[in-house]
This record gives sequence, C-alpha cells and structure tokens, in this order.
Amino acid sequence: MSKINKVISEVYDKVKIREYLKEELGLSTRFIKKAAIDRRILINGKSVKMNYVLNEGEELEIELSREESQDIEPENIDIEIIYEDEDIIVINKRPFMVVHPTKSHQSGTLANGVLYYFKETNQNCIVRLVSRLDMNTSGLIIIGKNQFAHMQLSQEMKTEKFQKRYLALVHGNLKEKEGTIDRPIYRPTLDSIKRTVDERGQESITHYKVVESFGGADLVECLLETGRTHQIRVHLSSLGHPIFGDELYGEEFDDSKYINRQALHASGLDFYSPRTRKKLELRSELPYDMKELIEKLK
Repeated sequence: MSKINKVISEVYDKVKIREYLKEELGLSTRFIKKAAIDRRILINGKSVKMNYVLNEGEELEIELSREESQDIEPENIDIEIIYEDEDIIVINKRPFMVVHPTKSHQSGTLANGVLYYFKETNQNCIVRLVSRLDMNTSGLIIIGKNQFAHMQLSQEMKTEKFQKRYLALVHGNLKEKEGTIDRPIYRPTLDSIKRTVDERGQESITHYKVVESFGGADLVECLLETGRTHQIRVHLSSLGHPIFGDELYGEEFDDSKYINRQALHASGLDFYSPRTRKKLELRSELPYDMKELIEKLK
C-alpha cells in the first residue's frame, strides 16, 4: 500500500494538522477532506480529526490508496515504460496512439494499455493523466498513480520546476540557431482547431535550439515555458519553418514521401518526485519514423 510517513518536527508543534498538511505537504483542501472522511490520515496509528493539534515527535501516516474504478476497459497493449515508482509511471507513447478513450477512439488507447498493466501487476490505480499529447505526437507522458501525486505534479507543471522538452524536424534552416519565440497564440473561433499568432491571444513562450542541420531542414529542440495548444507547431510555423508532416500548419508542403504525421516528439521531462522531491530527468530517443526522416534528409 502506498503511504506518506512523516515525523512531526518542532516547527509544527502545537499546530493543527490541517495547517500542517497544507503548508508542509502542499495538500489541497479537496484531498484532505476526502482522506479525512475515509479515515486515511493517522497520528501514531489512530485516525484523527482535522482540528487535531500536533505534538513534536508524533508520527503522521497518510494512506494514499483507496478503492477506485474507471470506465475504461483494460487491454493488453504494448507500452514502453521509461520510469516507474510507487506514485507515478512515465510512458513513451508511440506515434498514432490516442492517449485517452473518446467517442471515436474507445479502445486501443494508452489508458487502456496502462490499466491492463496496473491490473496485471496488482496495482490498485486508475489512470490520472498529468500530461497529454496529440495522437500524432510521440513521446513522454506522466500518469499519477494516486490523487496526491497527480495533484502535486499538476501544480508543479505551472512552475519553472517542471520542464517539457520536444524535438521537431522543420523545413528550412533557422537563421538564429538559438533563441526565444515570444508570440501570443489565439483561437479565432470556439470551433476552430487551428491556432494563430495574434496579439489578442494568450502569452506563449518557446525556447529553441538547433541540434543538427541538414540540407533544407533542422532538428530543433524546444523547451516550453508556457503550454498552449499546438504551441510548438504554431510558433515554428510563424517563423516560416513548419514541422515536417504538419498538415495543419505546413499545408504548403507535401511531405507524404517523408513522413505521415507531424515530426514532433516529446523527448524530455524534468521534474521533482512528488514524494521524495528528488529531481527526475527523463529522456526518450527519437521514434523510428523521425529517424528514417533524418536519413532521407541526409
């Protein structure tokens, strides 16, 4: 069973447990309320109310696991696990795989495969997506195994402590080999899939660096400071260097002979473990189709 265990320090002597859980552990009011109702918050082995006053040296225990279900059918699908501990699992999603079931994709998704893996390994977890990727974008995705991990990482994603790195193959060679794209991204209409660079849009910042250059193409690493929909695709296209295979933002190019999806891969995640606070720096190699594209470009 997954638990958090802490010994109350002098700093929190005579402090109510509710304040300790919020200040020291960063737990949300919602999490605390649910855990308290389920009697999953213990002091010296006994369940306590949230107005309980702590004493230095007492042992706090929070049971993170609880009975949960999800309306997703487990399926025996091959998934590539990059990292796993008692709180999270990080998957390297292959191209063309939908992350979560939808009306048009009710099976064969990453979530179906992960639930099957949880079942086979006797882990009482549901799929809590911390990050997502488009169907045609490959790469790293984090899934929280419990509410605590999901909440901690979802909050951290909004800070500079959490870094997402992507690799993209773009048309043409960028004039500046390294720089920052600071251009607002706007959704013209509510039913519009395509985004544009427009002053009416939200602040959007992408840091980029050319990793390798080929004849008429660059392999670019992008580090996101903000996380807008299609941000990298919009920003690179706005510079006149759309991603290979991107039919939405590079429609002027016919890339069918090169690759049959946008050549975009979520290659790296830097973040801190929700439990140990140890920094994790996870990386994944380019998928086969992007490697083949590089060989063609060479």
